[in-house]
Amino acid sequence: MKFPRSLNFTPTSAQFILIASLFITAIFNAPFLSAVYEVVAPVTLKEWTFFVSVPLLLTFLNVILLSLFGALFLPRLTVAITFVVSALLLYGTLTYGVIFDKSMMQNVMETNSGEAFSYLNSTLFVFFALLGLIPVFAIFNLEINGQLKARIKHLLVLNLISLVGIAVIATFLFKSYAAVGRNNKDLTRYIIPYAFYNSGYKYLRDTYFYPPLPYKVLDKRPFVKEDADVYPSTTVLVVGETARADKFSSNGYTRNTTPNIQKAGAISFSKVTSCGTATAVSVPCMFSRLTRENYDSRTADSQDNVLDIIHRAGVDVTWIDNNSSCKGVCKRVETIDFNPSRDPRLCDGDYCYDEVLVDLLRETLSTPSKEPRVIVLHMIGSHGPTYYRRYPEELAKYVPDCPRSDIQNCEEAELTNTYDNTIAYTDYVLGQIIEMLSAIPNSSMLYLSDHGESLGEKGLYLHGFPYNLAPAEQTHVPMVYWASRFSQPQYSDCVNSLSSHPYSQDNLFDTLLGLSHVQSSTYHPTQDILRQCES
Repeated sequence: MKFPRSLNFTPTSAQFILIASLFITAIFNAPFLSAVYEVVAPVTLKEWTFFVSVPLLLTFLNVILLSLFGALFLPRLTVAITFVVSALLLYGTLTYGVIFDKSMMQNVMETNSGEAFSYLNSTLFVFFALLGLIPVFAIFNLEINGQLKARIKHLLVLNLISLVGIAVIATFLFKSYAAVGRNNKDLTRYIIPYAFYNSGYKYLRDTYFYPPLPYKVLDKRPFVKEDADVYPSTTVLVVGETARADKFSSNGYTRNTTPNIQKAGAISFSKVTSCGTATAVSVPCMFSRLTRENYDSRTADSQDNVLDIIHRAGVDVTWIDNNSSCKGVCKRVETIDFNPSRDPRLCDGDYCYDEVLVDLLRETLSTPSKEPRVIVLHMIGSHGPTYYRRYPEELAKYVPDCPRSDIQNCEEAELTNTYDNTIAYTDYVLGQIIEMLSAIPNSSMLYLSDHGESLGEKGLYLHGFPYNLAPAEQTHVPMVYWASRFSQPQYSDCVNSLSSHPYSQDNLFDTLLGLSHVQSSTYHPTQDILRQCES
């Protein structure tokens, strides 16, 4: 497509690359430079020298990379693509505090269309137009001056200057860079767009180019302990979405967001941490035998998870989804996939309210089974940024709420109301599940959210921050347990005595084996939260 060369400015190829490099450094990498400034906190001349060298070094690197890829392809196209990608990345970083590491890339690649469209709003369009579309239009309206030989000569000189600049900085400031880099390894994740490209490469490499690992069966002969008092059992595991522990009144929140689970006598565990800060990590991790410290997605995907072991033992296992997917956890058990048009009363074509899970659970339980059951319900819960679409309007307990996706523009009180409404609705759904199970002997319900959510604290929104940097709002998750055995005061008192102990999603594997009465060589009794209450 030809654009009219209507701009009077006609730079040389070297000037074009230099201007683009400076723009990428000064505008798109403002968050990176700000993060460096916070780390260095320059006071002395040496510290200021180091800090000033950082944008210079980044500009030199931009020059070399843009020149290289511009030579391989086309300079305008290379810069235009860089600007488009960088504008979107900068929006995510400034608006939500997002860092595009490999984990975040996995979230992006596994996001369905409904989730993706929920991030579209007028603020994004304006931002993208100003820093993406308008610069790209200007780029394609520039006439780059000079003949091919002159262009190559100018670029070679510019790259030589850049290489000399890098060499000078490395010679005099290497120790400073080594010290800052060694103590702040996550700083490079802020560099736009190269951190994104690096993470994308790693995700594609690990997902599509590594040969699959041979599948590992962790236990060939698990079995159900046929205890006359507990056989058959019905266990409902509810996997929550984006719920924060500190927003549950059962954990001490000042608002009464969880009256139903409290009225039902369910017990909240107040000190539970997640395996990750995003569904794509936390869900497969919590069902895996691997721990948070040694979790690897390729390894987890190529071996049994706890549902596989329970199913192999003869337990009837069903996964019912009201979210994007089970992230591979349910691929070897019976699955009822998410259908956004399942019920016109509860679905709008993009999402369904979580009450649809109650109806599907009722249908599943209406079919008699002689075998013990484990039914997993995967909620949409408090998934953002469109929190207002997670609960029916008539059940909005806290008003006014904020019915928009650019949540950074919500009033703080309205955003809090909106998110708290999602928690109150989750409580409403859990209350219905408990009521249904209360009529079934030997039944239990365990609710555990996949990760938490930032609502503007420390300038962060949503989730997916690197775990070692993530705030507690993204890693402190609610866990709620109810059992028909709570009619026995000795059992309920024992469970209640454990509710303030620290646990993590690493405990789910063994706790679920215990709840389903499965004997397995993979079982670690010390990791089963409820084991000491069995008698």
